Amino acid sequence: MAILAPKRPRQSRTARMRPAPQTSSRFDELLRDQSLLLRWMLGIGTVIALALVVEAWKAPFPYREGDYEADGIAARIGFQREDQYRTERARDDMADDVNPVFTMKPETLDPLPGQLRQDLEAVAKAERLDDLPAETRNALGFTVPEGADADVEAMQRDFEALKAAVGVPADPEGNPVDKLVKSFEALVAEMKTDGIITVDELKRNSLRTDGDLNIVRPGQTIPERVPNSQVLLGKILLPEGKIGRQLERDPQLKPIAPIVRRWLTRKAVVSLRYESTLTQEARRRARSSVETVYNSYLPRDILVQPRSRITENDLEILRIEYAEIDRRTTVAQRIARAVTVVMMLGVLTVLNGYYFYRSERQLFGSAVRLGVYLAAVLVALALARLLSFDPWRAEVIPLIAVVTVMAIAYDQVLATITAFSLTALLVLSTTGDLGHFVVLMAVASAAVIPLSAIDSRSKLIKIGFLTAFVYFVVSVGLGFLERQALDDIWTDTELFKRSMLGAGWCLVASYLVAGSLPFVENLFGVVTDISLLEMTDVSHPLLQELVRRAPGTYNHSMAVATIGETAADAIGANGLLVRVGAYFHDVGKMLKPHYFVENMTEGQQSRHDQLAPAMSTLIIIGHVKDGVDLAREHNLPRRVIDFVEQHHGTTLVEYFYREATRLADATLDHKADAEESAFRYPGPKPRSKETGVIMLADAVESASRTLTEPTPKRIESLVRGISLKRLLDGQFDESGLTLNEIRRVEDSLIKSLIGIYHGRIKYPDQKQD
Repeated sequence: MAILAPKRPRQSRTARMRPAPQTSSRFDELLRDQSLLLRWMLGIGTVIALALVVEAWKAPFPYREGDYEADGIAARIGFQREDQYRTERARDDMADDVNPVFTMKPETLDPLPGQLRQDLEAVAKAERLDDLPAETRNALGFTVPEGADADVEAMQRDFEALKAAVGVPADPEGNPVDKLVKSFEALVAEMKTDGIITVDELKRNSLRTDGDLNIVRPGQTIPERVPNSQVLLGKILLPEGKIGRQLERDPQLKPIAPIVRRWLTRKAVVSLRYESTLTQEARRRARSSVETVYNSYLPRDILVQPRSRITENDLEILRIEYAEIDRRTTVAQRIARAVTVVMMLGVLTVLNGYYFYRSERQLFGSAVRLGVYLAAVLVALALARLLSFDPWRAEVIPLIAVVTVMAIAYDQVLATITAFSLTALLVLSTTGDLGHFVVLMAVASAAVIPLSAIDSRSKLIKIGFLTAFVYFVVSVGLGFLERQALDDIWTDTELFKRSMLGAGWCLVASYLVAGSLPFVENLFGVVTDISLLEMTDVSHPLLQELVRRAPGTYNHSMAVATIGETAADAIGANGLLVRVGAYFHDVGKMLKPHYFVENMTEGQQSRHDQLAPAMSTLIIIGHVKDGVDLAREHNLPRRVIDFVEQHHGTTLVEYFYREATRLADATLDHKADAEESAFRYPGPKPRSKETGVIMLADAVESASRTLTEPTPKRIESLVRGISLKRLLDGQFDESGLTLNEIRRVEDSLIKSLIGIYHGRIKYPDQKQD
């Protein structure tokens, strides 16, 4: 009924009459909110960076060597592939057909006529064969090789024939030696026209002995092709060779033609020099002149047979087809694809950003942390894409690494969302295979689930073995499922080899994270349980200095640590972090220890008696700032410094505020000295459940020491009262503590304090104090 409706306040009725804010004014407000604008810019920059990393303008290459193709792969377009074997064979044949290049050195033959004259004159002077010098006998072939049978008669007949040719000095037509040498000079001139070379010289340069030669004549640059029968010494000396024929035609040399052949065979020198550089250059030109031989593929040709794995040769064919498709893609098609990918990335970024805004305020509230997170995702995606290709196939390494780091730095839910987003981007930008997505997501989940706390480095190694096991089982399991017939599954070594390789990369990732854990803590500003356990050692220099200067504060910190850890465990918070934070929360008191009651001995006069309430308040409040400075000097983690900074929040220093109020009421001149804001701690308020627990534990532990008879009822009343006062003062507004959790913290603190102040049996002989 309308009569029972609540009465509208005047403000709400007038508010309805105000004009709705215009779009431009909302946009102006958005621009004025610089922090929100910065996050929008980070989001837009991330989308652009992701588009560049995944190469949004072109389709990914989805094939990998060893992938099982149940249905095979058919060509989508017609294309050509270079037949490297046939091409190389044709080029080799063309290069082999190139004749070796030689340059002619005719001057090397000039000494031959003089050498022949000397040998002929030696024959003319000799009476017998044995009278010839050994060098001359060897040159004329009048020696027997070692191990051969000597044909003495034949050598004697040749000697006599040669003696007869040179032994008529009174010949009216001239000296016979001169005539023979003159005829021989004509023979040498003929040899100079094309040059000479030996079989041994060709073999020494690894050249064919049956091919033609390209000879560069003196004064020319272009080689001339010459048959080897024109230059090879063994052939030109044959009766049918050009020198052999000339010997037979010359009347002077014909009688001694066999002897001249033997002499030339032993004395003639090579006049053709092999030019390796020119030959190789000619062969390179010949190879380059051969056109590439291609194999043609038509659309729907089978590239990979059904029920087989992609081989290295198959992968090369698929790459060529992919490159041809990419070459045919128009600019408009690339733009359309890029726009589509950017829109999808934008949707994913907005969804993740909304979750961060609603549930991860610690991450979303800091532009630096958000930037580091986004940079880590981008780097992981880029590395994973690079490592996803053959032969590495190690994309699981950056995936596990970044997911593990996020679980350590933040929480498991954020790590799981990161794993899903990163895996989806990775798979869609590489293979596009659903089975691959399942494997990577299963491995990421196996890495995240056990990471509720890191109490030892060995836990990360154990997680590595767990992820390796999951990778192997899921990968092999999918191999089973993608086959209709399982006859050959046990002989498929490629499946097991790939699964083992992926499992090995999982172990590598876990070792990398374990080794880089200190760097991760510094980069993300987190403290793992490993570091916390190291800091629980009371031999820490800061704690040793605290116990020396302020033993009462040290004992108070130990007591707060004991009851605070139990209370944190009761609500599922990090009890170890609370213990360490309690150890260091009051280290600032060591600079002025005697101004704090726990460090005063019984009967000692308080130094605050000589100070104004405002000055005393400054000293009391100052221990927070001093503690933060000391913590930073000793490089304590940010999470521990938060306990020093937030354990008093913005609470009121009640004792001195009341004293100041009393003085102000008594003296009008001191009225301004009783401003409540001047007697409050500067804050900030507790921003985590752990610092909220420490605030309560610190307050109730200190207050419980003032109880003359700490009975359970009084302890409970004290704890409930302090907790309610802090709650009404708004000290827990930013801590994330719920009313139910505050109640459980109270119950835990009450139980702990009752245990500390429990009654003891009075012995009969104990004297009354």
